[in-house]
Amino acid sequence: MTWYLVIPFVFLIFAFIIRMPIGFGMLIGSIAYFLAKGTSMSTMVNTICYGLTNSYILIALPLFIFTANVMNSAQVTDKIFDFARAIIGRKHGATGYVNILASLIFAGMTGSALADASGLGKLEIEQMKKEGYDLPFTCAITAATAVIGPIFPPSIPFVIYAMISGASVGKLFLGGMMPAFILCIVMGIYVYFISKKRNYPVGPKISFRNFAVSTFKALPALFTPVILLSGIYTGVMTPTEAGAVAAAYTLIIAFFVYRTMKLKALAGIVLDTLRTTGTIFLVISAAFAFSYIVTVEQVSPAIVTALTSVVHSPWQFLFFVNILFLILGCFVDVNVSQLVVLPLIMPLVHFYNINLVHFGVMIVLNMMIGLLTPPFGMLLFVTANVGKCPLKDLIREVMPLVGVEIVALAIITYVPQSVLLMANLMK
Repeated sequence: MTWYLVIPFVFLIFAFIIRMPIGFGMLIGSIAYFLAKGTSMSTMVNTICYGLTNSYILIALPLFIFTANVMNSAQVTDKIFDFARAIIGRKHGATGYVNILASLIFAGMTGSALADASGLGKLEIEQMKKEGYDLPFTCAITAATAVIGPIFPPSIPFVIYAMISGASVGKLFLGGMMPAFILCIVMGIYVYFISKKRNYPVGPKISFRNFAVSTFKALPALFTPVILLSGIYTGVMTPTEAGAVAAAYTLIIAFFVYRTMKLKALAGIVLDTLRTTGTIFLVISAAFAFSYIVTVEQVSPAIVTALTSVVHSPWQFLFFVNILFLILGCFVDVNVSQLVVLPLIMPLVHFYNINLVHFGVMIVLNMMIGLLTPPFGMLLFVTANVGKCPLKDLIREVMPLVGVEIVALAIITYVPQSVLLMANLMK
């Protein structure tokens, strides 16, 4: 390693301090490194272009983002919420359980935590406020359940992890299913005790006729993950092709089945998709340049040598990684953790012979918990804004839920079969 390595990281830290978009900070830092070292800028351009053009799986990202935007714009969330209410029925804190179940169902269509919190979350918060739930708890459970979005397939972070690690996207999608259910169970237990303690309202009685009507209305939307996942696991479609089919299917049900979307709304959806995709791809492009710098400076071998001298087993390594990413989640954007920090430790994953799918599900859940942790947890800001809840009250209420999700993370970390049991079904 040379002193030049300091340059891109100084720019990265500076970008955090002045609140510059992180992609720009990474890119400027990379340019400064190349200029200081006297390396031709064409090397960086070639590295970025080669990385983008040889990652076919990246095409799936805008398709999943587009699908999530269509679902939110077409008011499909109403059908999902009513269907979840019909299933839960009369229970103390019923709408808290509905919040969890609806997020699980919505996760099978979008793969995005922020899409869940901003779209379905708005409906959940309004309904819970109307029924008399405490506002901080309402926003906290909405933020916490949004974490399920990127764990249950499809998942945008899984696609990015697959690009970094070379793991199978299909196996990652399958591997995320049981952990998503584990998250639902531990949060359901928490809602049970809180509802009893605070005497939250009992849900409405649902007749069989209402249940049948809610199910019938939700069926077209519920078929979205079925079509997507069955296409991948039968080998008929690649994840990218499945993303295209899912996007087309959501357009069909939005325009012709539910008839809740107008043609003029499509331009806004496309624009929003382009904006979000551009932001992500800027960070990915800069990450390719960063990865080149890390490779040239031989950072990974140095980290491997340093850590293997003090960490002597895979279980210790997994514990260390979880602590590291939980701390990073308090301060660092998820994209930075995944695209900058993760490539540095991937050689250690291979050194300790840890299954890439197991590690991927574990690390994505860890980073999603980071979205809940102050001071920079994006889910906190989104739900506080949607629910008009003071941030300090939301943080106080969400921290027990962070603890509950860390329990789920521990189970997933040290019981690999919680991930691999489903993942191994795919050859």
